Amino acid sequence: MVREIYENELNALLELYLNLHEQSVPEMSDNLKNTWDSIMNDKNHHIIVKVIDDKIVASCVCVIIPNLTRGVRPYAFIENVVTHKDYRGRGYATECLNFAKEIAVSENCYKMMLLTGSKEKKTLGFYERAGYNSADKTAFIQWLE
Repeated sequence: MVREIYENELNALLELYLNLHEQSVPEMSDNLKNTWDSIMNDKNHHIIVKVIDDKIVASCVCVIIPNLTRGVRPYAFIENVVTHKDYRGRGYATECLNFAKEIAVSENCYKMMLLTGSKEKKTLGFYERAGYNSADKTAFIQWLE
């Protein structure tokens, strides 16, 4: 089943993020609680999960960003696309991305975009098969401390 995350699934999501780039699950702190509450209460912030046997095995984040151009149509930004290492190659992340696309279409977004730090052909091919391209835009990142 693919759906939006439930409020009580924070720990399961943080465990899944160990398969992304996190080294450990963060300690429960006021900052973590406040951030989670903010996400849960933001109608434009969607955490999409693939659940199998009550376990979150894949996820992505879709944030709808209001916009004053393109006919005052918003756009969607995709982040934190991840599948648990034991469940990769089965289409679960694609299901999450497709769910995100349904949200973006329902919100009248004019585009969806994502960034990846990967240079692996397999990963880039995955995003291309999901409908994304790397030809239309050039991404620049400035990391902040």
